[in-house]
Amino acid sequence: MNGNTITIAEIVKKYRKEFPATESLFIDFDGCVIETRVNSTALLAYLKNYFKEFLIEDAEAEILITAHECLPIDLGIKYVVKQPDAGKTKIKNEHADLADGRVVYKSLTGMIFAFGHGENIAIGPCIENSNQVINFINNRFIEYKLNQGCLLGHAAGVLKNGRGIGIAGFSGMGKSTLALHLMSKGTTFISNDRVMIEDNDSEITVYGVAKQPRINPGTALNNPDLIHVVAENDKKKFMALPKAELWNLEHKYDALIDECYGKNKFILRAPMCGLVILNWQRNENETVIKIVDPMKRKDLLPAFMKESGLFYLPDSPDKIKDPDINTYATILSKTTLIEISGGVDFDRVADACLKFMKLGTL
Repeated sequence: MNGNTITIAEIVKKYRKEFPATESLFIDFDGCVIETRVNSTALLAYLKNYFKEFLIEDAEAEILITAHECLPIDLGIKYVVKQPDAGKTKIKNEHADLADGRVVYKSLTGMIFAFGHGENIAIGPCIENSNQVINFINNRFIEYKLNQGCLLGHAAGVLKNGRGIGIAGFSGMGKSTLALHLMSKGTTFISNDRVMIEDNDSEITVYGVAKQPRINPGTALNNPDLIHVVAENDKKKFMALPKAELWNLEHKYDALIDECYGKNKFILRAPMCGLVILNWQRNENETVIKIVDPMKRKDLLPAFMKESGLFYLPDSPDKIKDPDINTYATILSKTTLIEISGGVDFDRVADACLKFMKLGTL
């Protein structure tokens, strides 16, 4: 264990005693109830607002998380550095596998997340890094579903007429932008960036994650339902930028679904009748929309496949290795795989998706 002798149980015992978390919220993730206890009224209020569409009254919880607002701490642990993803340079995550679980250290923020054997704890400047606390809560649900046998997908998801679709795409293709275009046309939101898919004999069930969309200025300024999330003094500045620069800005806004599209427009489970993969380019070519066979177009599947990552601990040895491309191809053969190539045309593709969710054809 890299010479580390401390355990998750000892970490939990020490910091729950040192920074008692006495206030709770209960979140219902499609039948998986997670109780989150905190020691900060401000953090509690933020989490309640963020997860308000999924809150329930006190209930028997499947999973308990405690989050402890405090200054960054040093556990005296020797960590392994996780190298940045391709194209990135900043080291953000370090981790250590202990005898009874894993500790993930966020080196840029000082946040610590420890989990394993039913224990889950977040320690550090939680309010300042509330987005990381939210991700930790959502990752507990992702782990829960993966341990039930689901596959993890890198996709958004929407539903209409009882028919759900996933929306995946290679980097920068605009899956969230397309999903929000569809929301403006009357769909219900399932997920923004991660889905879990479950093989149910002749069909696939898709599970979403209660992560609100984080959008860039280009997405917000080109959608009347979202434009209000951009501060007035920023709108003029952003709209003066060249189009390519606007779409590539590293500036994100939270777009809460209920505030942008109304109540009861966010669910976490649906039949996945189709998977749209964006494989287009920002040029003047005509957009091409076609149904393809996942067994013959495995080159598209990496756009959807997602590694389980540091925040997943498998509950059995056979789940240590992530599913391979053939496993994904086999399951996706039970839905309709739609490739979008050629030039970018969000309105045309949104209309095609709506037709598919209504009629089952393009």
